[in-house]
Amino acid sequence: MKKIFCFLLFGAICLNLSAQDIKAKTILDKVSTKNKEFKSISAEFTFSMDNAEEDIHEVSEGNITLVGNKYRLKLMGVDTYFDGTTMFSHIIDVREVNITEPEENEEEGLNPAQIFSIYEKGYNCKYIKEETVNSSTYHVIDLIPLNSEREFTSIQLRINKANNQIESLKTIGKDGNNVSITLKKLTPNLKFADSYFVFDPKSNPDVEVNDMR
Repeated sequence: MKKIFCFLLFGAICLNLSAQDIKAKTILDKVSTKNKEFKSISAEFTFSMDNAEEDIHEVSEGNITLVGNKYRLKLMGVDTYFDGTTMFSHIIDVREVNITEPEENEEEGLNPAQIFSIYEKGYNCKYIKEETVNSSTYHVIDLIPLNSEREFTSIQLRINKANNQIESLKTIGKDGNNVSITLKKLTPNLKFADSYFVFDPKSNPDVEVNDMR
């Protein structure tokens, strides 16, 4: 009887886990469908990094523009341009720009262009809970990377239940550094020329260009 009870309990736990995974996948599919309707996304956000052991708490404001696999990111004194192939990192304080061609499979960090589609590949998903904050209700979903060599153990997403939009994500770092991105404002479907995603040295004659390709 004891063995039968343990077997039934184990089965019930597995079924619950499966149901939670299916629920998470269903919600993320809705998020994906909505974001794919946008021709472009411009977003303002708050970026923070916390390390309790090292007593670190840093907060910065940033903004990003996404069109397909192109993006332009302004954060922590660096303007980053990516035209789909070439990256231009303009370090404003030192008046310097570094030009590189990142490998497609580079995984040193989160690709900013994937901030609204990070969940689509490379992760298992698990529904954690539903919570209400300031009269808004959110789904909380954890993403567990399939690649165990990633620098973080999980990413937690908070998704607005009313509009199926990711409003924050938090990476739990193996080194104790936890990085959070919280969306403040999102504007879809603005038009941008391809040149918007390329650093223009003619408009910045005082900036030293380091071509590292």
